[in-house]
Amino acid sequence: MKQTRIDDVKPHHRIFFTQFAVAVSLGGLIARLPDLQTKFGLSEGQLGILLISLSSGVLTGLTFSVRFVERLGAKWSALVSVLGASLLFATIPWMPSALSAAPLFFVAGILTGMFEINSNIETDRHEAALGYRIMSRAHGLWSLGFFLSALIAAAFRQADVSVEVHMLIVVGCIFLAGTFVLSRVESAPPRLDQQTGKNSLISFPTIGLMPLCLVGAAPLLAEGASVDWSAIYMRDVFDAAPFIGGLGPTIFSLAIALGRLFMDPIVDRYSPKLVAVALLGITTFGLVTVATAAHPGIALVGFALIGIGCSSLYPLAISAAAQRTDRPSPVNVAALSQTTFIVFFVGPPMLGFVAEHFGIRMSYWVVIPVVLAAILAAKSLTSS
Repeated sequence: MKQTRIDDVKPHHRIFFTQFAVAVSLGGLIARLPDLQTKFGLSEGQLGILLISLSSGVLTGLTFSVRFVERLGAKWSALVSVLGASLLFATIPWMPSALSAAPLFFVAGILTGMFEINSNIETDRHEAALGYRIMSRAHGLWSLGFFLSALIAAAFRQADVSVEVHMLIVVGCIFLAGTFVLSRVESAPPRLDQQTGKNSLISFPTIGLMPLCLVGAAPLLAEGASVDWSAIYMRDVFDAAPFIGGLGPTIFSLAIALGRLFMDPIVDRYSPKLVAVALLGITTFGLVTVATAAHPGIALVGFALIGIGCSSLYPLAISAAAQRTDRPSPVNVAALSQTTFIVFFVGPPMLGFVAEHFGIRMSYWVVIPVVLAAILAAKSLTSS
């Protein structure tokens, strides 16, 4: 029987690993936030302020690290960003206070932004070399990693494993696998039609990129409504038991992961624009289903539809941004990621404000106009 060696791993599968590894590491820490809150003695508001340091770091990385990523190349960018971020996420629980943990959150955020640029650029370049799409699959590994990390964290918490030991096990596994997988990452050749030249020091979106930013941001707003508010929605609207309420984000996360893992062949067969319009339509139908649901089961179906609809829209927008020829690909990818990232983190608190003043069902209604606007912007997607 032929044995699979590490050398036999396909080049783009090594890039897939970066998505999975960072998601497992970050997802493990996010799932243990209640334990960190207790350890550091923080209120909910103070915990939110601590997490702002992570968000600020990611935004800083997306804005300023393009030149650094291009200078290091795919392999060293992957090693530094993936292993560095994982090590920092594992070190945070060992800190004695939130004040000492905040700088680690910030630097880990910078490395996460750096990883985002490197992974998306390399995925797009491998996509061009292969002749078929893999971007959704790459992001599917991120979603799958987050989903599995949540399950693992739940098991560790049930077994009373401390967050320190949990994250130590996670970073140990990532370093063990990552050292072999990432050390053999090869930089894919740039697309032949890409603009060459020096990348700008700061990445900001242009007017021409804004429609793609809308296509990428709309599903993230719907995702925030589903992940952050679904359990509260199930409790407040249906007085659902904790287990049933927890099924909302679980079903959504599984649906978005499966959608991403299996969407690439569909995009290859049809066109990015057609698939995006269909997915945005499914997202709209899912939002309406949740907003009008008269039974918990119907609401859960709605969350599953939102997950499927949101699945590949951000990867499609990333691919289209990478294929634009007005600026070097890394600059456009970083600018789009930066814009959608802001929506991802600002959106849920805004929806919470709507829920508090107009009812939680309304927080799903207000997302629908944004999704419909994204349908109009879907023509900005390339047909290649």
